[in-house]
Parts: sequence; C-alpha cells; structure tokens
Amino acid sequence: MSAALPRPLREPRFRALVAGRGLADFGNAVAPFALAFAVVDLTGSAVDLGVVVGARSLANVLLLLFGGVLADRLPRSVILQGTETAAALTQAAIAVSVLCGFASIPLLAGLGLVNGAVSAISLPAAASLTPSTVPAPLLTTANALVRLLSNTGRIAGAGLAGVLVAFAGSGWALAANSLLFLAAALAYRRIRLPRGERVPGRRPLAELAEGWREFRARSWVWLVVLQFMIVNAVLSGALRVIGPLVADGTFGRTGWGLALAVQTAGSLLGGVLAAHWQPRRMLFAGVAWVVAGALPMLALGETPYLLPLLAAMFLSGVALEQFSVAWDVSLQENIPPDKLARVYSYDMLGSMIALPLGQIAAGPVAAHAGTSATLLGGAALVVVATAPVLCSTQVRGLVRRTPVSPA
Repeated sequence: MSAALPRPLREPRFRALVAGRGLADFGNAVAPFALAFAVVDLTGSAVDLGVVVGARSLANVLLLLFGGVLADRLPRSVILQGTETAAALTQAAIAVSVLCGFASIPLLAGLGLVNGAVSAISLPAAASLTPSTVPAPLLTTANALVRLLSNTGRIAGAGLAGVLVAFAGSGWALAANSLLFLAAALAYRRIRLPRGERVPGRRPLAELAEGWREFRARSWVWLVVLQFMIVNAVLSGALRVIGPLVADGTFGRTGWGLALAVQTAGSLLGGVLAAHWQPRRMLFAGVAWVVAGALPMLALGETPYLLPLLAAMFLSGVALEQFSVAWDVSLQENIPPDKLARVYSYDMLGSMIALPLGQIAAGPVAAHAGTSATLLGGAALVVVATAPVLCSTQVRGLVRRTPVSPA
C-alpha cells in the first residue's frame, strides 16, 4: 500500500507532521469564525470584534522571535505538542465562558492574547520542521502536500464552523475546536527525530542577531516580507472583521462559512498545481499570483452577493497557495537549517506586525469611509504592495537549488 502513496507520505515522520498540521489547521479554521460570531452575538460592534481579533495578533507579533529561538534550540516536535495542548486549554476556557454566559470583551481579548502567544511559539517550529522529515529532492512536493493536507483541514473546519455556529451556537463550535487542538498534539507525539539535531544554544540575543543577519542578507527575503506586511494586514481586516459583518447583513453566516470553505478548496487545487508545476523561477511566479488575493475584496465591495464572492474566494485560494509553496521552498533551500526557524520568525514577525493595526482599524475605517470604499481601497493596496517586489532582480533571478523529484 505504501508504494501507492506520494513519495513524501512514505516517510513516517512526514505522515505524522501532516496529520498534526492538518488537525491544527482544522482547529484554526473553526476558531476565528466561532470567535467572531461570539463577539457579534455579544455586542454586534465592529470595534469590539477588531479589538478581540487584534489582541490575538498582538501576542503573535510580540512573541514570534522568541518562538524562533526556541525552535532552533529545542526539539520542534516537542514544542508543537506543548503549544497545541495549551491551545486546546485556552479554547476550552473561551467555550465555557460563552456557554455559561459570563463572556465579556475583556475576557475574550485576554484569552485571545494567551492563545496568540501559544500560536507565536508554535509557528516557526511548524514551518521549519518539514526539511527534517523528507529528503531534499522531495522538498517541493512535501511542502505542497503539507499545505494541501493542511488546507483540507481548513476547508473541513470552515464548513464545520458555519454549521456549528448556525445551528448550535458559537460556544459549542469553540468546544469542538479545543478537541481538534488536543488531537493535533497527539499526532505530533509520533514525530521522532535523530538525537543531536539541536546544537547547544548561546545567549538568546546573540542567536536573534545571527538570525537577523541571515534575514537581511538576502533582499528577496525582506522585500517579500515587506510586501506581506501590507497584504496580510489588509486581507485580515477585510476578511476577519468586515467580511463577517457584511455576511450578517446579506447572505448569512452559513454563506460566509461556505465562502471560507470555498477559498480553502481553491487552496487545495493550488497545492495540487504547486506539486506538479514547479518552475525554475518559482518565487517570482508565486509573488505574481498574490495580486489575485484582491479579488474577494472586490467582490464584497462591489457585489456583496454569495455567488460572485464564492468565485473570487476560490481563485484567491488557488493564487495564494502558489505563493505559499514557492516561499517555503525558497527559504528551506537557501537558509542554513540551523538558522531556518529564526529566519522564519523574522519573516512571520514582519508579515504579521501590522495585523493588529489592520484588524483594529478595519471597523472604524469602514464606519467613516463606508464598507465598499474600504474594501476597494484594500484591494488597491494589495496590487500596489506587490508591484515593486516583481521588479526586484533577486526575486526575478532566484532559481531552484535542488533537482525536482516526481511526486
């Protein structure tokens, strides 16, 4: 039976990795959806929703560098076991507060801070673990499969979240979410890496400085991170804050859950394409695809109807997945393995540092300028942020370093 599997999935450690990430992403798809409508049910305020969502992102930003240092010092699979267990506990606490009727904006924001801190510690470990689980020639296919199976979790989570919130309420959706994180922790226990893979750590500040030197030494790295500082802030404010409110007044919560699921279905197709279409200038092609991320904002801003939105979400999912696989492969091929998690942490910090601003500002900006104008302006910002990166000679010239192996 193993001969019928794609080659990376014949590696036991890789199978455990994709199981853990798939379950974690299943849970992460349920969490923001359920939390958003818990806040909407509690106050109905776009400002409150932005504060709660932004609190989690703020903790992400503050602790990402610490997560990168830990992931280059300690066994990454052990870090992931601990963080997924902690995520299960925090989501369970949020669920209890909602179900028992004592939830409040300060409480939800505080628990969101804790959950964001846990996520910050896990992200560099998860992103940098793939090269330790497969041979180098399988790296592109492995990254595509990681994202393909993770997106399978996301599409299932988005669909489940819509049904649970619509028919059982946000509290029960959050309770189910905590069980998914617990299952992810159990899956990560099956990853066994050779002893001696971690080198003894020096002082954390010295390690951070070393990671910073690796990060800034390549203009293609920090240019793409600057691009996504803008892109992620805009997309998060539009799809996590404004999107649920537009849905609540038009096509409904189940329709919004379907839209998120369709976007993830597009990501599934994008993962399949990335596994089979592997251009030599993979990063340049991936960056070019990012422009399509503006489509959902155009659909919500111009025609807030479900069918156009579903088409836009699907195409954006395909496009952004092409970039994500290209970015992971480019970093994993060009950054030394013992510094990879720290470079990932700087990447994630830069890409996410503006998320709280985007999420917190989305509500007030939409209230002042209008929902449609805010969404259309966000779409324009995505295009403007992408254009200079496509002009970079390093982005255009970066080519694959390892031979491509068939799936």
